[in-house]
Amino acid sequence: QVQLVESGGGLVQAGGSLRLSCAASGRTFSSYAMGWFRQAPGKEREFVATISWSGSITYYADSVKGRFTISRDNAKNTVYLQMNSLKPEDTAVYYCAARAGLYYYISVNDYPYWGQGTQVTVSS
Repeated sequence: QVQLVESGGGLVQAGGSLRLSCAASGRTFSSYAMGWFRQAPGKEREFVATISWSGSITYYADSVKGRFTISRDNAKNTVYLQMNSLKPEDTAVYYCAARAGLYYYISVNDYPYWGQGTQVTVSS
């Protein structure tokens, strides 16, 4: 069982930056692949970024590639999402997710463990 708690959301102007954090409980964090997803009002939850258990493999949605960076610190049981050059269309609730596995995963259905979400609002 893994519990996830996101933080770092907030209100930012277009072009600005935010860094989201996701703190995980449990001693097996280093064996979990991690993902970030987001959900805007009236829309389905969508994939943003994922990172393998070791941090050696990352993968991004086309909409955030070059602007967002996912990373992890296994010693701190934490995964991060650095978001730069934010746009109003990035406004959403951002969720952290975890699953056991050696690779990376991009589907909502791949992840059994989810955080409660953190709101990111980008004003124009």
